[in-house]
Amino acid sequence: MPHLLIAGKIHDAGLALIRDAKGVTYDYVPEISHESYAGLIQKADGLVVRTQPVPAETIGKATKLKIVSRHGVGYDAVDVSALNIRRIPLAIVGDVNSRPVAEHAMMLILALAKKIRIFDGATRDGKWDRRNRFDSTELDGKILLIVGFGRIGHHVARMASGFGMTILAYDPGLAPETIRTAGAEPVESLMDGLSRADIITLHAPRTGEAPLIGSSQLAGMKRSALIVNTARGSLIDEAALATALDSGLLAGAGLDVFSEEPPSAHHPLFDRDDVLVSPHTASLTAEAAIRMAVMSVRNVLDYFEGRLDPSLVVNRAAIGFGR
Repeated sequence: MPHLLIAGKIHDAGLALIRDAKGVTYDYVPEISHESYAGLIQKADGLVVRTQPVPAETIGKATKLKIVSRHGVGYDAVDVSALNIRRIPLAIVGDVNSRPVAEHAMMLILALAKKIRIFDGATRDGKWDRRNRFDSTELDGKILLIVGFGRIGHHVARMASGFGMTILAYDPGLAPETIRTAGAEPVESLMDGLSRADIITLHAPRTGEAPLIGSSQLAGMKRSALIVNTARGSLIDEAALATALDSGLLAGAGLDVFSEEPPSAHHPLFDRDDVLVSPHTASLTAEAAIRMAVMSVRNVLDYFEGRLDPSLVVNRAAIGFGR
């Protein structure tokens, strides 16, 4: 009889699957923190986890653990190497939230270009003349650089093309022809794309220890450029971003993710009118929440029934899963 640990609040549609499953017991810890679930890990045969860290130490204590399922597609916070040693599969939910993330990225792009935060505050404060600066911009004819051209990047490209934007894409893992077929122009180097773009949107995985966007990258952008990150907080050096905005090296930023989550209430970017922020909510639409909850739980149940889809196991090659 497998015992599951659900770490972090999920939609009741996912919990209903567990309640209806025969011979399955579970613990449910709605709080999203490592401390809240770590004390229960020793009992778990399967773990469904939100964004909390799953470090090697915790995996080592989980002596019964056989499957980990992420309530999403990113897994930076999971020590995959520790899972590999134990030959424990790490499953993700697949393509259930790429469209809402793309929509959120486009929302941030539009809101920054149209200065929604500034205009909303000015209107509420009775500063009607703020409209006469004529400083909002149009998307038509602007150059958009998509960094990371996976499912989300493809959705963004289609949406942005509807606004008349020119689409560039940087993804060293894709052949140039693949990018062209999807309606974007491939760029050979990140710096080339950054120097040309009016707007940059990040949809790449974390690569290495250093941020993908640091001081030198920010300095290479147009002073009128906008940057949006709905991927991973570690992709941008936030201190360098604040300095670049202070120095006028770029015009604005939209962030749904942060290097530390939740960020401090005194984060240096929070008092700025040229920065829009949201609490890592791009994928958390009502519809996507149902899909992620159901799929993340389904993956665990499917594992114990011997039918987990190998394409959803991110470490399948390392552990020989599905052979």
